[in-house]
Amino acid sequence: MANIATKQAIEIDFWRDSKTESPQSNSIRNLTSKFSDAGIFLDCVEKYRDRLPEEGRVLELGGGQCWASCVYKRVFPNCSVIGTDISPFAVQSAPKWEKMLEVKLANAYACKSYEIEEDDASLDLIFCYSAAHHFLAHKRTLAEFKRVLKPGASTFYFFEPTSPSYLYSLAYKRVNRKRPEVPEDVLVPSKLRAIAGDLGLGFELDFYPSYKGRGATATAYYLILARVPFLQALLPCTANFIFTKRP
Repeated sequence: MANIATKQAIEIDFWRDSKTESPQSNSIRNLTSKFSDAGIFLDCVEKYRDRLPEEGRVLELGGGQCWASCVYKRVFPNCSVIGTDISPFAVQSAPKWEKMLEVKLANAYACKSYEIEEDDASLDLIFCYSAAHHFLAHKRTLAEFKRVLKPGASTFYFFEPTSPSYLYSLAYKRVNRKRPEVPEDVLVPSKLRAIAGDLGLGFELDFYPSYKGRGATATAYYLILARVPFLQALLPCTANFIFTKRP
């Protein structure tokens, strides 16, 4: 297994070299893919709308081209929204989405998940959309949340792949077969719960077996998970995580 630095370098360079997602690309395939993702992201936003700030400073972590930052700004125009990703080549595409969605982000920059360029206790919300499984250094990342969030504020991980620890190896192999060009991972809820507890962060887990935009086999699998909830903790699933900095 490649070390963290090697995996991060692959992730950074992917956004430089991708035929559909590099800064110079205007691929229609990329647009349709992101708009499909936007439907799921908006569903998550509506699900937790009463817990999301409608004003204040909001940061997206691991946002790729920062399209979700632009969607959040469109939904909550009074927020000051900051987009970030580990790759500067990804963030270069943020102006495309600002123009398309007719919004203006407060900032967009490249940073690691555990080296956020914000002051202590300065953020009202951090969110990720299907990105946290790339963070790898989870303890350092959650410690960074504790540093930059205001007391009582939260980080939301939306639509993340999960697996119980006893199926992790199988789930890891599967996701890397599906997308071999970038190192993939899955989140083990029990491990994140333990890290959050050690750091004094509140932890919530909400399984979210969405079957939107999936192939036939995956749709059938997630339909079963949606209809038989006890299986969601026993098998690989998708979920939303919430980490809260206690007042």
